[in-house]
Amino acid sequence: MSTPTGTTRLPVTGTAPCEGGNNRDRLRIAMNLLTDDPRQPSGAHWCWTRIVPEMANRLLPGEELHLMLSPSARHYFPESGDAVHHMTYPWSNEHRVLRTASEHLFSPVRLPLRHIDLLSTAIAPVVNPTRSLVIHMKTMHAFTAPESLSVGARAYRRLNYQRSVRLADAIIVNSNSLRAEVDQYLDVDPRKVSLIYEAVDHDIFKPGSRDAARAHVASLGISRPFVLFVSSLWRYKNCDGLLRAWRLARDELSGRQLVILGAERDQKYAAELHALVDELGIAEDVVFVGAVQNEDTVRFYQAADLLVYPSFNETFGLPILEAMACACPVVTSDVSSMPEIAGGAALLADPHDPGSIARAIVAATGPVASTLRTEGLRRARQFNWGAIAEATLDVYRSAAERRRR
Repeated sequence: MSTPTGTTRLPVTGTAPCEGGNNRDRLRIAMNLLTDDPRQPSGAHWCWTRIVPEMANRLLPGEELHLMLSPSARHYFPESGDAVHHMTYPWSNEHRVLRTASEHLFSPVRLPLRHIDLLSTAIAPVVNPTRSLVIHMKTMHAFTAPESLSVGARAYRRLNYQRSVRLADAIIVNSNSLRAEVDQYLDVDPRKVSLIYEAVDHDIFKPGSRDAARAHVASLGISRPFVLFVSSLWRYKNCDGLLRAWRLARDELSGRQLVILGAERDQKYAAELHALVDELGIAEDVVFVGAVQNEDTVRFYQAADLLVYPSFNETFGLPILEAMACACPVVTSDVSSMPEIAGGAALLADPHDPGSIARAIVAATGPVASTLRTEGLRRARQFNWGAIAEATLDVYRSAAERRRR
């Protein structure tokens, strides 16, 4: 484990602020927030719920945000005076095909009627409805974890990613690992790409009483000290590798439990995990909790002895920072974005080797746990939503100004 440097570095690099960031010109920005299911919000959804209010607080005179939302998601993003407006679409990702069709069919009409200058989205509409276009690349799973997507969704993304980055004035990625994947699979002008990390909500994710947190989670069958896994159950998240590692390490873990926290999105894979628990003979140790709200997730981080996050591929890996912000030690993978986000404040393991994961778990429950808590808190504090919102607005302003010129 390496130690982070003592210098605080804002988690933002990329395009610098532009001269167009003044009140000389109007800038109406449409933000496509339709690509999540409000009934089962992902990490990307929670990121936007934090970024948008911070952006609203930083708008200059003449700048507006127009949020593309379905009726079921409007309550997550309140309107605000003359600065933040709703643009209601009939569907978000609870109806993926209908949502996708509406994005392509309605946007070329609705955005010009609103006099939108810039569209911020993941995939460009077939007919580009605005002068300026900024693409937020959140994942390259269509290439790196194709089994996590349906055949149709995988084909749609592969066909449209290249077209979108070609049309874009700017592209925002959330890690150097994702930037490398974009470079690998797409033909991209590197001058378009800006790196803007995500962050953690420090008002929610923070240290707390371990005894109170353990009392809170006890009603869910968690009766002993425990190791925590947090993620929706997709195959690339490698929960099966963790279960195999647990079988190897359990004799050295002093009777601890393994708590699996996250929605069973891939039902076939979830069924395989339950069967594997029985096959390995570890059923008395493992508790599948399912999905919970952010406020309850905090209690699990505060109560856990450590978080294990052994994913094969992550564009960012937000649970790493959430756990660190709660003073929970972290074990994570030595591949993809995870070493980058952990920044030397976690123990790293080979996700392809259950033995490596097992050794890291055992080590993290030993004397090094205190160091991991301290360094994790320091690392998490380097990521904040205000800096990210400002950097995102700078990219938008620069893209719009280049078009004006």
